[in-house]
Amino acid sequence: MPSEAWLLSAAFAAVGAGVAYAFFRVKEQALRAELSVRERELTEQVRREAESARVQARLTAQEESSRWRADQDRDLESSRQRLLASEGRVAEREATVGRQMDRLATLEGELKVRQESVDAARTTLDREREEVRRLSEERRSQLERISHLNAVEARTLLLKEVEQEAATDAVNLTRHILEKARTGAEDQSRRIIATAIQRYAGKHTFETSTATVALTGDEMKGRIIGRDGRNIRAFENATGITVLVDDTPNAVVLSGFDPVRREIARQSMERLILDGRIHPTRIEEVVAAVSQEMEGFILRKGEEAIYKAGQPPMNPEVARMLGRLHFRHSYSQNVLDHSIEVAHLAGLMAAELGEDTALARRSGLLHDIGKAMSHEIEGPHAIVGADFLKRLGESPVIVNAVASHHDEVPHETIFGILVAAADAISASRPGSRSEGMTTYLQRLENLERIALDFDGVERAFAIQAGRELRVVVKPEVVDDRESVRLARDIARKIEDQLLYPGQIRITVIRETRCVEYAK
Repeated sequence: MPSEAWLLSAAFAAVGAGVAYAFFRVKEQALRAELSVRERELTEQVRREAESARVQARLTAQEESSRWRADQDRDLESSRQRLLASEGRVAEREATVGRQMDRLATLEGELKVRQESVDAARTTLDREREEVRRLSEERRSQLERISHLNAVEARTLLLKEVEQEAATDAVNLTRHILEKARTGAEDQSRRIIATAIQRYAGKHTFETSTATVALTGDEMKGRIIGRDGRNIRAFENATGITVLVDDTPNAVVLSGFDPVRREIARQSMERLILDGRIHPTRIEEVVAAVSQEMEGFILRKGEEAIYKAGQPPMNPEVARMLGRLHFRHSYSQNVLDHSIEVAHLAGLMAAELGEDTALARRSGLLHDIGKAMSHEIEGPHAIVGADFLKRLGESPVIVNAVASHHDEVPHETIFGILVAAADAISASRPGSRSEGMTTYLQRLENLERIALDFDGVERAFAIQAGRELRVVVKPEVVDDRESVRLARDIARKIEDQLLYPGQIRITVIRETRCVEYAK
């Protein structure tokens, strides 16, 4: 029984294997048939694509060949046209050269004829020159016999006359050139300066440099002086300012060279009077407090001036020095206000001339900064201020403008000239400065004295508050030519010897009167 089952299983396995073999055989044949069909299709597709590519390549080659042939034809035509143009130009040049050769031949013939004429004229001229020389010798001999002068003496006399005529012509020409230049320069400068002045309106001066402190009563003077003068000594030691207590009712005067110390002393004195406690310890406390507040006030004043001049923030040291100018005055004109005014005027004139207005305003604002330290450092305030700005890294243009605005050093740029002009305008405009009567009269006397020192001057009058000097000369000593020279010499001497605001006009008057009587 088991053997039959095994045989049956083997039979089924054999049958299954045969069926499977047959199935795979059939599937393999079907797959081969399908592969054969796909191979034929792919071969046909490749053949068609190859044929299409061949046709496309042939067409492309034909198009490229046609395009190349057309390009070659165009290049050939262009070359042909250039060649024809070149041939035309060559032919034209040959014709031009031919014409020039003909013209040169004609000119050569004319030149030959002219050369012959020149040779003949030169021969004639040599004969005439010889004749003139002979006649000149005869004329010289006759002149020497008639005038009893030899050739050297006659030449000397002639040269002297020519020199006098040349000097007269030179003076006349100089006067004409100076008048013409002065007219043009005055018109241009007058327009620029007038525009700057019209556009800037500065306040009139009213500040003074005298520090006076009002008192509530004369008994306060005794408290200020203190027992045996200890309070006044302590105040003077703390401030460095002299206190003058005189017979002036209800007032004391503070005297000192340093305007900042004088202001500290004034504020300290006012605080002590209001407080009522006046003794050495309190004096030292008040002076120390006011001094500390004054440092901040000075810095704020400097920064405010920088802002008014339209400038960016500057070095604190520069701002502090500018603030110190608030306490300085020149002929009662506040120097800080004057610096701001100069900055605006210089900027306006720079705008009229097309220059950098920012540099002009900065130069004008800083031009008198040396006055804040000139009592501490020796030298002119322009040079001192320029050195100070140079140490703080200011630009060379600003440094030169500050140093040259009083002509201590040469002007390297136009900004120094603008600052000098703006400085003169600010100082000389009406109401800007006040001047003591003694100084004013002394300047008028000096003007007349300088004019009278010159030979030929008969009288001199300083008029228009010293703005004009009229000089009357002796007509028999000074002629019209010398009058021009005399006016220029007087102006130079005034510039060298006097200090004055603005400018002074010198007018030389020469009057000749001829009187006759008909009888």
